Amino acid sequence: MDRNIKISIRNLYKIFGPDPVAALEHVRGGMGKAELLEKHHHVLGLQDINVDMHEGEITVIMGLSGSGKSTLIRHLNRLIEPTAGEVQVDGEDVLRFNEDQLRKLRRERMSMVFQKFALLPHKTVLENAGMALLVRGYSANEFEGEAKKWLARVGLEGNEYQYPHQLSGGMQQRVGIARALASNSPIMLMDEAFSALDPLIRSDMQDLLLELQDELQKTVVFITHDLDESLKLADHLVILKDGHIVQQGEPQEILMNPNDPYITDFISDINRARVLRVRSIMKKTTEAPEKCAGDISERENLESVIGRSDGDTDLVYRVVRKGKQVGVLEMKELVKALVPLDTSEGDARSRY
Repeated sequence: MDRNIKISIRNLYKIFGPDPVAALEHVRGGMGKAELLEKHHHVLGLQDINVDMHEGEITVIMGLSGSGKSTLIRHLNRLIEPTAGEVQVDGEDVLRFNEDQLRKLRRERMSMVFQKFALLPHKTVLENAGMALLVRGYSANEFEGEAKKWLARVGLEGNEYQYPHQLSGGMQQRVGIARALASNSPIMLMDEAFSALDPLIRSDMQDLLLELQDELQKTVVFITHDLDESLKLADHLVILKDGHIVQQGEPQEILMNPNDPYITDFISDINRARVLRVRSIMKKTTEAPEKCAGDISERENLESVIGRSDGDTDLVYRVVRKGKQVGVLEMKELVKALVPLDTSEGDARSRY
């Protein structure tokens, strides 16, 4: 296994029903979700899932309700047992773990942030933040410093002795993130972690996650049904439909080159200027342009570049990463990239 791959999922199937093994043969023979339910009264949860999740990256699993995304994330810590397949963490097959190994995986190597916060109402913010350490046997005095450190890091300093009902939804979710960080686990599982929040608070939480990720380089698995959120957060994006993967890869590449009409429809109305990044459309070169309008970051979105250029399509920018040139961006190419795909023809291969 590649040393940079933290989690590897191979040929994973999940079928719900009284005889999933028998139903699996029908699925492997080509039977789809609707037909399996109609003819055999089994539900196809996951179908032949293959994903590598790299260390220090955010892998986003996106799909509509019923696509299998929450089922998938619960296989990583074996809250759900698969019908077939492998889930490897650091090269070890989690499905072969005994109870002690599984308990250690859940307590020390993985933390989870839930949609509904999952805070204990009778415990203080401090006690909730230190819960992962408490279940490992640490006393309150031993985990207090670590819990306070992460509460301060997520902007909750001074709220340690309040109770969850005294906090707003956004503040409660910050406690959930602090709890996950205080566990010091290298993997964070986040199941629709921000979907219950108001739009402005949700955006703030996304920014907080990206800020923390720049610093901590956790391996994050993030579940969402929101495309904007996926494109903002993901290093690697996996799009599910009816339990199978439609497309996966670098999110900007998926946006520029969707391989399926389902994804083309998904992205047809998106604000491309807001979600596309400079790195997606720049020309990769270390040779500086003859006439340079200035330096821009490869991570900037196209909307910010348009604002900087005042709409002048003759400009050319030098694209930099950590102060070094990695490409050039011509404003004329930027304008071309903003033209949406022609969904009327269903041509998922067309770039513009």
